[in-house]
Amino acid sequence: MTAYLTVVEAAEHLNTSVRFVRRLVAERRIAFHKVGAHVRIAVVDLDAFVQAGRVEAITDDRVRRDLSGAA
Repeated sequence: MTAYLTVVEAAEHLNTSVRFVRRLVAERRIAFHKVGAHVRIAVVDLDAFVQAGRVEAITDDRVRRDLSGAA
């Protein structure tokens, strides 16, 4: 069963403001469900949003590989 959160709960889950989550919804940058007039966000969609924004750390090996032109 999929767990759904309110906008307030989603903000707590992301450790952000409610305004930020509402902006994500308004800009359609995150998947959400409308239940009548209410917005619900699936936890898996929140986790996917966070994962999509992940930036890998730069390591010495990666810098050397990038400088040498190897893919």
